[in-house]
Amino acid sequence: MSNMAQSADAWKNNPSDARNQEVVSAASGNPQLGNLETPVNSSPISKWFIGNLPAYRPDLDPFRRGLEVGMAHGYLLFGPFSKLGPLRNAPSANLAGLLSTIGLVVILTACLSLYANSNPLKPVAMVTVPNPPSDFNTTEGWNNFAAAFLIGGIGGAAFAYFLISNLTFIQGLFG
Repeated sequence: MSNMAQSADAWKNNPSDARNQEVVSAASGNPQLGNLETPVNSSPISKWFIGNLPAYRPDLDPFRRGLEVGMAHGYLLFGPFSKLGPLRNAPSANLAGLLSTIGLVVILTACLSLYANSNPLKPVAMVTVPNPPSDFNTTEGWNNFAAAFLIGGIGGAAFAYFLISNLTFIQGLFG
């Protein structure tokens, strides 16, 4: 091997070189878990963000979790249905978007109820969520989540419909 190749490979034998530091390792030091600890999922900001999502926030009952998740889904699904749907240029585009969103929320609630009654596995502790909520351990918790998801989804869609339908009035109030 030439001198140049030897000097290029010298970092491989230097443990203090940053290129030799492990950045991905088995979670909890156990490779049998099938979970990796990376700079992304083990960073404090990732843990903070995921820990503050309604599904993982501590001390919430399943109804409150479902209500928050449903409101977000209903509110965010309304826009694509009303502004990108087949009736986007019709005068009733917003109403069609509202009805489509409610239909999808009902379908998603039915899927949640089916999942709840399928005897789902208990949540597993991960790197980002070391203490998953116990609400998802029971069928009753999942059914409460699904019922609140339906209420929140319809409410979120109705709120988005109200905002879009009265946008010119709301803009007139604020300038």
